[in-house]
Amino acid sequence: MSEAQNRLEYWLNDDYFDDATKQELLAIRNDEAEVEDRFYKDLEFGTGGLRGVIGAGSNRMNKYVVRKASQGLANYIKKHGGADANSRGVAISFDCRRFSPEFADETALCMAANGIKAYVFDALRPTPELSFALRELNCIAGVMVTASHNPPEYNGYKVYWEDGAQVTPPHDTGIISEVNSITDYSKALTMDKDEAIKAGLYNVIGKEIDDKFIAELKKQSLHPEAIKEMAENLTIVYTPFHGTGLMPVKRILDELGFKKVYVVPEQELPDPEFTTLDYPNPEDPKAFKLALELAKEKNADIVLATDPDADRLGIYALDTKSGEYKQFTGNMSGMLIGEYILRERKKLGLMPENPAFVTTIVTTNMAKVIAEDYGLHYIETLTGFKYIGEQIKLFEQNGNNYNYVFGLEESYGCLAGTHARDKDAIVAVMMLCELAAYYKTLGKTAWDAMIDIYEKYGYYREGQYSITMKGKEGAAEIAALMDKLRKNPPKKLGAWTVEEFRDYKMDKTINLATGEEGKTGLPESNVLYFALDNDSWCCARPSGTEPKIKFYMGVKGTGLEDALQKEAELTAAVKELIEK
Repeated sequence: MSEAQNRLEYWLNDDYFDDATKQELLAIRNDEAEVEDRFYKDLEFGTGGLRGVIGAGSNRMNKYVVRKASQGLANYIKKHGGADANSRGVAISFDCRRFSPEFADETALCMAANGIKAYVFDALRPTPELSFALRELNCIAGVMVTASHNPPEYNGYKVYWEDGAQVTPPHDTGIISEVNSITDYSKALTMDKDEAIKAGLYNVIGKEIDDKFIAELKKQSLHPEAIKEMAENLTIVYTPFHGTGLMPVKRILDELGFKKVYVVPEQELPDPEFTTLDYPNPEDPKAFKLALELAKEKNADIVLATDPDADRLGIYALDTKSGEYKQFTGNMSGMLIGEYILRERKKLGLMPENPAFVTTIVTTNMAKVIAEDYGLHYIETLTGFKYIGEQIKLFEQNGNNYNYVFGLEESYGCLAGTHARDKDAIVAVMMLCELAAYYKTLGKTAWDAMIDIYEKYGYYREGQYSITMKGKEGAAEIAALMDKLRKNPPKKLGAWTVEEFRDYKMDKTINLATGEEGKTGLPESNVLYFALDNDSWCCARPSGTEPKIKFYMGVKGTGLEDALQKEAELTAAVKELIEK
């Protein structure tokens, strides 16, 4: 009998697992491939937490896996959270997905059973509000139950530490170690909800946090007079993709004074099946079908979509010259918002001393050029917004040697302000709508403003190519591909020359022209980076949350068409490299 079969029998025969779980497993007992996939490993608690397909089994998202993860987190909090960690507690939020409220309760009741206070939102809330809430409540940690933009069969569990950012070293590896040390599911504690409430260990939060969160967002507004002037003239179409964004987005836009906001009715309410969408991802043009139909009907200036946990924003803007709605990549929308904030803060005398601009190694090279133009200290981190959030903590710990102004990553996430320590689509919506109003007072659209930025700084264009390799065999194939690229880095990628090779796992850089070696200066990560001539680049990185390897790339063109052509050529060169 295989190890997976042994695990299946344990789940079927142990009294700890409930009947519904056993019935689900009995139905797949004779499907060898399904049993293998559900039990060949434990669902990996990675550096950000859990994410997986919902279902029974050790390699699935279910209440037992969530409880075990929560017990590991509780153990870590008790060992490393300090004397007052239990009373400081853990803030917990959840999105619209299947079992999200149940998984949030499992987390809270495991904390309560360990004597750790839990603060649970009364209904679904966005990820950035969870980040805000745990700092507002002075919690030691936070948990967000979400699978972000994954398909409906997924759910997940993101862990935050006291600074409000997702866990980074040493906390991430410490929590992983605690979770992995639990081999007996019955060792994960839980307790009755009524008893937890009575003991003051299960606390419901809601409106009071909402009010404070919205008040903090409003502080980022730079031109309220432009909103007032254009309140009746700027038309906004918005969709929350059935997720958590509806209430905070409607509220912030209403309170700022925007009058013509139209929400896509078919996607307004929470729906765990995302019935109107193939994939609730603001990167996917197909996901905007209904929003664009409404935009054409209303002659909207901008079209906005937040993903299910409302940390990422996708946008289209009307190009009045062609009459078409133009899609923005995450890099484009981030640069549009970021450049507006930097320029207007500088103009209004609102730039702090020693201002800092933070991005990741796979974000557009345009970010560096803009940051330098406005005199900001520029920092690149590893991929993942938690590393951007971590920089705010490090600035504070270093006596505010720098003051965070703006940060973004390529995957449609940015943060204006420091109210949260994760990407925040609510504040991004707010800033995008404000800048659209501001540019409209000048007779320009958001698309015109983007072209102005390109004309000033260069036509940078970024793309991504992913290969999905599922299961045990897929993981081995991804590892083999990374190993091949690591040992034999290419000297050319199509028409581009590789000028520098960076291996973030080995903390090594190599100048391919001189052979000179150096260090990356960033924490260890399984990422390979190829710096190319003409301000272009390519980066290979296995996904931390999905069974795929991602190739990020960026080019610089002489115009929009030239940049698109160069991006296509570099993508083709990457495909050719992989197939060798």
